[in-house]
Amino acid sequence: MAARLRKGDMVIIIAGADKNKKGKVARVIAETNRVIVEGVNLIKRHTRPTPKNPSGGIIEKEASLHASNVMLLDEKSGKGTRVRFKTDAKGNKTRVAVKSGDEIASAKAE
Repeated sequence: MAARLRKGDMVIIIAGADKNKKGKVARVIAETNRVIVEGVNLIKRHTRPTPKNPSGGIIEKEASLHASNVMLLDEKSGKGTRVRFKTDAKGNKTRVAVKSGDEIASAKAE
């Protein structure tokens, strides 16, 4: 099955404490249908000193969100949109924004 959300996509949060915040998808966890969005859903993690982090302490990191709580951001309108798939004659699938009808450029993984 093709992925509606991919790493690097701009999304808007539609439910929860971070509603209406926007961010870039940092990671997609397909097995559990969750995504991690940069700068959204921050949690505090108490860590003990390790060789990697000698001081330990409290660090803030992004927690995952369920994929149903985010929507792809439409470039034209700046609002959330659903994703539809279009298949061309060669059998290639492309993502299409429902709101504007534009093809969604696939984000390049860094």
